[in-house]
Amino acid sequence: MTEKTMELEKQEVTTTEETERTRDSRCFTPRSDIYELDDQIVIVADVPGVDEKSLDVTLEKNVLTINALVDPVVPQGYSLNLAEYEAGDYQRSFRLSNEIDREHIQASVKDGVLRLYLPKAKEALMRKISVKVG
Repeated sequence: MTEKTMELEKQEVTTTEETERTRDSRCFTPRSDIYELDDQIVIVADVPGVDEKSLDVTLEKNVLTINALVDPVVPQGYSLNLAEYEAGDYQRSFRLSNEIDREHIQASVKDGVLRLYLPKAKEALMRKISVKVG
């Protein structure tokens, strides 16, 4: 397997000894991009097969957690000959700084892409300071 091929493979979530999954399916870390705008931080996560009903986004003690459950679709009357795509659930957590306005976080999902909008707290927004002579 080449290095480039390995980059494209899904990364399975590793659990610590304190946590156990109660669902009998694989769980992957969704690939995510994070970018910063003047007034907010945006997280874009790939969660194919997920809709708003199977998605849970929580915030507890400065940790924003994404949990998404995927029920694999198997067409009736067909048997699988080759599987290059592995279905599974998604889980990922992000630790937030105090610069995020927790009360106004928003999320949307469309076509298997989750977007989280994390507005900056007013105290964290850049402001211009006037300089006086003298």
